[in-house]
Amino acid sequence: MRLEGVFGPVVTNFDARTGDLDRDAFGANVRAHLDAGMSGIVVTGSTGEAALLDEGERMALVETARELIPSDRLLIVGTGAESTRMARRYASLAAERGADAVLVVAPHYYGAKAMNSSALRAHYSAIADESRVPVLLYNIPKYMHFALPPQLVAELARHENIVGIKDSSGDLELLGGYLQAQSDSFSVLTGNGQTFRRALELGARGGILAVALFAVGLALEVYSALAEGSATAASQAQDRLTSLSARIVGDMGVPGVKAALDRVGLRGGPVRAPLLSLGNAELADVTELLRVAELSHAA
Repeated sequence: MRLEGVFGPVVTNFDARTGDLDRDAFGANVRAHLDAGMSGIVVTGSTGEAALLDEGERMALVETARELIPSDRLLIVGTGAESTRMARRYASLAAERGADAVLVVAPHYYGAKAMNSSALRAHYSAIADESRVPVLLYNIPKYMHFALPPQLVAELARHENIVGIKDSSGDLELLGGYLQAQSDSFSVLTGNGQTFRRALELGARGGILAVALFAVGLALEVYSALAEGSATAASQAQDRLTSLSARIVGDMGVPGVKAALDRVGLRGGPVRAPLLSLGNAELADVTELLRVAELSHAA
């Protein structure tokens, strides 16, 4: 499994009238992301509003994506859940539907005190022991309200079925701790678009980036420029990427990402309640940010 390059954590599209899944719009986005050069697709992640989906919807998205993703690209499925039992079930169902790997965010409802290293070690080990496809850890303190300890990640990295981690913290010191565990069988990917270039320079093998959904050209330019040894080109592309990631992804979240998709010729559409779509002032900000970054209807 080649966990390298730029991956797209795709949005989940909803019918504006019924609120049901819009699988046509979802499929159109997946095809566009792959055509643009992404290494793979992540479905039912944070940007995919996974917390707001039922089990049937989750699996419908996996099935739709699998039909569209060729064998030389990866389908990674978010299967995190608050209970180990449910996370194992989601992983099993995703594997049955053709997932190449699963991405598992840590349980966090009961907080850092309950989700100590012993609890997390047992949780991830139980999932990895049973999963029929490889497992990626997922660290996103913004939603978890704690971070996976680097020492625990190093321990879990030795499990034969745990192959990587997505770190969305944006904390380069923490990322450096995770990079100490990187090996031929364990890869570190960043989930933070603002620090993408620096993460790659430190040794991360790629990124699962929400900002790449509507600015894939810039994300790929950062990645390829560094691979070719052109630090100046990478820095210039990163400068344009940073404000998009900070404002649209970081400040506005999923509603911002969907609004940006609509404005670059892809399919965003409504969010699912209790999330709210952007107001007029924020929509104007998105339009201006995209204009300054020189993005048009061809992300």
